[in-house]
Amino acid sequence: MIRKIGLSILDFLLFSNFFIAICAVAQGLVTYHLLKAKPSEHVLAFLFFSTLLIYNLAVLLSKPKAPQNSPFKRVRWIFAHHRFTISTTLISALCLIPLGLLYLSFESKLLMVFVGLLSVAYNIPFLSFNQKKIGLRNIPGIKLFLISFVWASSCVLLPIVELESLHQIQVPLSETVLLVAKRFLFVCAITVPFDIRDLFQDKLYELKTIPVMLGEKKAWIFCQALLAVYLLLLVLFTKDINLDVIGLTLTVLLTGWLIFKSNFKRNEYYYFFYLDGTMLLQYLILVACSWLPIS
Repeated sequence: MIRKIGLSILDFLLFSNFFIAICAVAQGLVTYHLLKAKPSEHVLAFLFFSTLLIYNLAVLLSKPKAPQNSPFKRVRWIFAHHRFTISTTLISALCLIPLGLLYLSFESKLLMVFVGLLSVAYNIPFLSFNQKKIGLRNIPGIKLFLISFVWASSCVLLPIVELESLHQIQVPLSETVLLVAKRFLFVCAITVPFDIRDLFQDKLYELKTIPVMLGEKKAWIFCQALLAVYLLLLVLFTKDINLDVIGLTLTVLLTGWLIFKSNFKRNEYYYFFYLDGTMLLQYLILVACSWLPIS
C-alpha cells in the first residue's frame, strides 16, 4: 500500500513535468551559487513555469494515435490525465505573462522570446523538406544541441542578464562563456541516453539523433567525452581548487556512472528521475559542500 502511494506520487512528479521544472529552478540556483549572487525569485519562477509549459506542449503536440497503447508509461499517464496536463499548461502560460512583462528586464525579455521561439520551433513542423512538414528536431543532429542550448541559455544566461541589468553584478564575458559552455556540455551528456533509449523509435520517425547517426556504442563514448571536456574546462580555468569545484566534480563523476549504467532495460524512472535528477543533485551537492568546515 505504501509502495503504491509512493509510486503514484513519483508518477505525478515525473510525468506531470513538475520534476523537470524543479530541476530547471535548481539549475538556475546553481548559476546564482557559482556567481555568489542572491537568487531572484522572479527569475526562478519564470524558469519553473516556462519549463513546465514547454515540456507539456512538447508532449501534447506529439500525441500518438493511441496513447493508451504506448509502450511508455509517461505517455499513457499524461493522456490519462489529459485535462490536468492542459490545465497546468494554461496556468503556466498565464503565470509567465506577468512574470515576463512586469519583473524581467528588457534584455531578459528579448533573450526569453528568442529561446521560447526556438523551443516552439523545435516541436512545431513549420519547415518543408521533401514534401514533408518538419520541425527543428527533424534536422539531422540538431536535436541534442538545441535542447542543451535552450537549457544553458535559460538557466545560465537569464540569471546573468538579469543580474547585470539590475547592476547587482558584472560578469566578465569569458566567465559567462565558460559557464554556458559547461552547462551546455552537462545537459548534452544527460540528454544523449534518452536518445539511445529511443533509438529504434527515432529511426521509425526518421529523427536523425546522435545515436541514430553514430550508433549506440559511439553515442555512449560521446556522452563520456562530453563530461571529460566539462572536467577539463573546470580544472583548466579554475585558479584554486575550492568547494564548488569539488562539488561539480562529484556531480560529473556520478553523472558519468549513471550514464554508464543506463541501458535499454532500464525503466523510465531511471531516466526521468536519476538522469534528469542530476540537475537537481548538482545544486544539492554544491550546497552540501558549502557547509563543509573547510576554508
